[in-house]
Amino acid sequence: MKKELPYFKIENSYGGNQDWFRDPMMKLGGCAAATACDVSIYMALYQDKTHLYPFDISNLNKGDYISFSAKMKPYLSPRWSGINTLDIYIEGVKQYLMDSGEASLQLSGFSGDRPLEEAAAQIRKQIGNKMPIPYLLLKHKSPNIKFFVWHWFLLVGYEEYDDGFFVKAATYGSYHWLSLRELWDTGYSEKGGMILLGE
Repeated sequence: MKKELPYFKIENSYGGNQDWFRDPMMKLGGCAAATACDVSIYMALYQDKTHLYPFDISNLNKGDYISFSAKMKPYLSPRWSGINTLDIYIEGVKQYLMDSGEASLQLSGFSGDRPLEEAAAQIRKQIGNKMPIPYLLLKHKSPNIKFFVWHWFLLVGYEEYDDGFFVKAATYGSYHWLSLRELWDTGYSEKGGMILLGE
């Protein structure tokens, strides 16, 4: 079974791209803000929440996305240790939602300490409810996952086989299919996790 969310392109980029940011701190550590920008654009496009994107949703472009990231920066400002907990992310995004007049969207954290089977169930549920999933990965033992270490990205789909469960991860203007089993088993006690969105 394969399920993917509808998504958006900005020029030739699959979603936004942190590499576009002109602010050096945002370019280095603005991944949390980038996911919040992309979720807001997704909600404006597909959930009729146009108030979450303060530009022309019918004309997505790189310049507006860069300006949007500057508006998101105060809510998820890069810091020395990064946005390294689910709670910091939730607090920042909740404040952005409040300031944008959004009262119905709720956020909760799903810790990386939870069992793999529960994580897969939540991914099925969120994607089934047409919600993208902000995902925080801290450390990881596998060199295959090196690109995603200490990084926020979005899960925007999944594919299930008899012998595996794969997730579609969107970041830096492209997407990657990853084994959830490998992604979830970081090999470290310091875990990240997922942000669950709902109404």
